[in-house]
This record gives sequence, C-alpha cells and structure tokens, in this order.
Amino acid sequence: MDWSSLWLAMGAASTSGINLYATVLTLGLLQRFHWLQLPEEWRLLGENWVLVLAGVLFLVEFVADKIPWVDSSWDAVHTFIRVPAGAALMASAFVNLDNASRLAAALLGGSLALTAHGAKATARLAVNASPEPFTNIGLS
Repeated sequence: MDWSSLWLAMGAASTSGINLYATVLTLGLLQRFHWLQLPEEWRLLGENWVLVLAGVLFLVEFVADKIPWVDSSWDAVHTFIRVPAGAALMASAFVNLDNASRLAAALLGGSLALTAHGAKATARLAVNASPEPFTNIGLS
C-alpha cells in the first residue's frame, strides 16, 4: 500500500457519497485516457460498459437533482447505494492487505461516503423547504 492509493481511495469514497456516478465516470475517464494510474482493482472503471452506464446514470441524477422533492427522494434511495459503494471502493483499493485492514478500509470508506451523503441530503432537504425555487437549482 502506498499513500497515493490511500488518498485516492479516501477521495473516491467521499465523493461517491455526493455523486457516485460522477465519481465512477471521472475515475473511469482518467483511467481510459491514462491521466491517472488507478489501483489494479479499479481498472474495470475504464471499461466501455462501465463508462456508458455511469454516464447514463449521471445524466439521470443530474435531471433528478433539478426537481424539488424528486432530488430528496433520489438521495433517500441512494443512501443505500452510495454508502456501500464508498465502502467497496475503499476496500477494493487494498485487496493485497490482510482481512482486518480491508475491513477497516471498508468501514472508513463507508463512513466517509455517509458523512458526505448526509451533508448533501441535509442541505437538500433544507433548500427544498425554502419557498423560492432558484436555490434548489443552484445547489444542484
């Protein structure tokens, strides 16, 4: 394990809590264009089908984020998607380590994703409660 893998995994876990599909798409494109050397276990992110799926889901999320209350519902459902994905991203970057270390990485990744996701979802609910419509679009 090197420090760059740790920081990359922590960043990916954190940003997956905000927008998982943008995180996967960005990492995949960085891998595809050789702008970033991802851990071996993440090479799958540069595959065509992963890029297409992440891109389509990113566009769906982009539209859903613009519609009040749909965005909060989307965030509620994605609580059960983003947090495990953050844990999986973090743990998969360290498959060469022992089980206890991978478990610790998964717990850290899930915690980072949950913290970021919780902040986003809380802000979204607060903005949706405001009477004017422009803040919601700006927050998206």
